[in-house]
Amino acid sequence: MEIGYLAIVLHSHLPFVRHPEYSEFLEEDWFYEAITETYIPLIRVLSRLEEEKIDFRLTISLSPPLCEMFADPLLQGRYLNYIHKRIDLMEKEVHRTRNTPFHETALLYRQRFHETRYLFEDLYKRNLVTAFRQLQDTGKLEIMTCTATHGFLPLMLTRAAKAAQIEIGCQNYEKHFGRRPRGLWLPECGYTPGLAELLRDSGIEYFLVDTHGILNASPWPRYGVFAPIICPQGVAAFGRDVESSKQVWSSIEGYPGDWNYREFYRDLGYDCDYEYIRHYLHSDGIKRNIGIKYHKITGNVSLADKQPYDPHRAREKVAEHAGNFMFNRLHQARFLRGHLGRRPIMVAPYDAELFGHWWFEGPEFLDFLFRKMAFDQKELRLVTLRQYLEKNPIQQVSTPAASTWGDKGYNEVWLNGSNDWMYRHLHKAEERMLELAREGLEAEGIKERMLNQAARELLLAQSSDWAFIITTGTMAPYAEKRSKEHIARFTTLYHQIKDNLPDYPWLEELESRDNIFPEIDFRLYAEHD
Repeated sequence: MEIGYLAIVLHSHLPFVRHPEYSEFLEEDWFYEAITETYIPLIRVLSRLEEEKIDFRLTISLSPPLCEMFADPLLQGRYLNYIHKRIDLMEKEVHRTRNTPFHETALLYRQRFHETRYLFEDLYKRNLVTAFRQLQDTGKLEIMTCTATHGFLPLMLTRAAKAAQIEIGCQNYEKHFGRRPRGLWLPECGYTPGLAELLRDSGIEYFLVDTHGILNASPWPRYGVFAPIICPQGVAAFGRDVESSKQVWSSIEGYPGDWNYREFYRDLGYDCDYEYIRHYLHSDGIKRNIGIKYHKITGNVSLADKQPYDPHRAREKVAEHAGNFMFNRLHQARFLRGHLGRRPIMVAPYDAELFGHWWFEGPEFLDFLFRKMAFDQKELRLVTLRQYLEKNPIQQVSTPAASTWGDKGYNEVWLNGSNDWMYRHLHKAEERMLELAREGLEAEGIKERMLNQAARELLLAQSSDWAFIITTGTMAPYAEKRSKEHIARFTTLYHQIKDNLPDYPWLEELESRDNIFPEIDFRLYAEHD
């Protein structure tokens, strides 16, 4: 008998990082690492399940910046060079590690890198959007969109700016996937009153909030986070189940901290002789991670004392953990079914890069979990969020509370003493963009191009990533630089448009460099005034 539902949700996003003005750029490696360690392993797992006719259901959000980078020829070519370098390195490593405890792991990397190159270049012709679109067409994967540049909506000043972030995200999704999105991932799960109306106006049917966004809803939700609520505007809000989420994402209490799993922080880029590894670093020659890691977590020991990674033992543990996760969800569903008097849905959202990048064995965990859910039990059904709503359209009407999934549950991560300087500039740029849009409705030619580029620069400045990175202190100078550059470019464009003094060569340079959303129409800002 079916007693409940489980919805695994992965949020996939990276900031738009593209620097054609340099032959290589450190922060572009974020994208190349994510392709290698998360997105192609995930595609590989889901495609294999589909080929073997194994039923699974997964909801994933793909942010517009990520999709734009997937489809960008410059980044595609640079990624191919990235993976070819790693293939070359692993051919040497297989020989170097012979008769050592690291040899089997070297063979594993070599095989995976060759498969990655084949999937990327030969099968999907360098554009991974193709792979995700094909998987969505099977009906087993539901792809959500996100706001245009992962802009943090609760801290935006104007209705027009929020609406533009949402609608441009929806239009970009339609360009890549040939249909309008049904669901939208609110960046940082940031909800604030008024957003449901904007989501409805763009045709969005559902979104997610953190646990307290549902538990503090008004009126109080009878079923807690184990059923969605329907906002008065008609859009459904799903809440995060703490128990199922924490069991996976916590590096301390969750599965990724198991001592048999691969250690993330010990890397060949630092372990190996400098002259040997020099060719595989950037041209500056500075040592850094290159993604080849031969050690396991081992325990509470120093990096120098980590033990060799054992792929077979790690695979045994990931199968064990997938079984344990399913066992716990079954018991949770049975308990909830009895107490709620209805079949609960447990929504487990995670950052996609947990699977593969941070937790090397994460994609295998999903593979084992989906197989066990298909063959080892009949009580708990995997669903996408849209499929759940289609089966269960009648839900309680309530209004979610303001909330995020950031530290302490509200806005502090994105607004604090380290990054508060950003917002007076962002808010002024919002007001000016609305002013430009109102005055330029009939613009054409060079002026229309300038107005569209001004919209792009504002959107890029609004990315929540810059405030987040500054708060965490990782690569903060780059985040500060990006934030200031986009505001400066927007401000220069504003004055050039107002004074009717366009700088043609500079505009062309901006259009080539910050080339996100070629389909953009600045008039959206005036439409949502």
